Amino acid sequence: MTHDPRLSIIDKRLESVKNIIAIGSGKGGVGKSTFSSLLSLFLNKKGYKIGLLDLDIYGPSNHVILNAEDKYPEEEYGLKPVNVNGIDFMSIIYFTQNKPLIMRGKELTDTILEIFAITRWRDLDYLIIDMPPGMGEVLLDLIRFIKNLQFLIITNPTKIALETVEKLINFLKEGNYLILGLVENMKIKDGNFVKEKCQELNIKYLGHISFYENIEENYGNIEKLINPSLEKELNQIVSNFIQKS
Repeated sequence: MTHDPRLSIIDKRLESVKNIIAIGSGKGGVGKSTFSSLLSLFLNKKGYKIGLLDLDIYGPSNHVILNAEDKYPEEEYGLKPVNVNGIDFMSIIYFTQNKPLIMRGKELTDTILEIFAITRWRDLDYLIIDMPPGMGEVLLDLIRFIKNLQFLIITNPTKIALETVEKLINFLKEGNYLILGLVENMKIKDGNFVKEKCQELNIKYLGHISFYENIEENYGNIEKLINPSLEKELNQIVSNFIQKS
């Protein structure tokens, strides 16, 4: 690929962002988007300056979780992210107008480049990127274009999910990309299966999020999304990676 002038613009756009964390999973349906929103809200509540970018091209949903469906970025020398409860929020949904994004190759790469080149992030402690599941073109493009990218992996406690997550972890380890650790989501019962797998793969087990049956009822209601039990679990997870990032 010849040098794209947008890469220099992207570096400039991100120069005041201290940490960029991609939330990845090997498989869809493990609660990655919900976790990305919850983590952003929690870190913001703890006093950190947070940005959240929804890059899940197959099913962006953070705008629903955060009640940002009727908010749109403002144009000012680029696009200013939407402010949601103190979080700077940007989503691919604002570029696709909620229509299916059916593209690949150069067209998809150009879309990813354009989102980063046009978005004006302010000074941030953390930019959280909600990734599409798997190891597709978006992941490969981010690795190529975004410097100092860190990964936080999420899985549910099933063998099928963990098997695909293991492939993602091995891919990232082979490329020497920084993995902050793994979060076990939707945990229903006691058990060390995921924790033992982390030991086997030599990555940090950051903690778990319990299965909250009614959490979807609070989508769009930011004040009720994080209950005391969930806040305790998020605090455990954050305390296990924040000093490393």
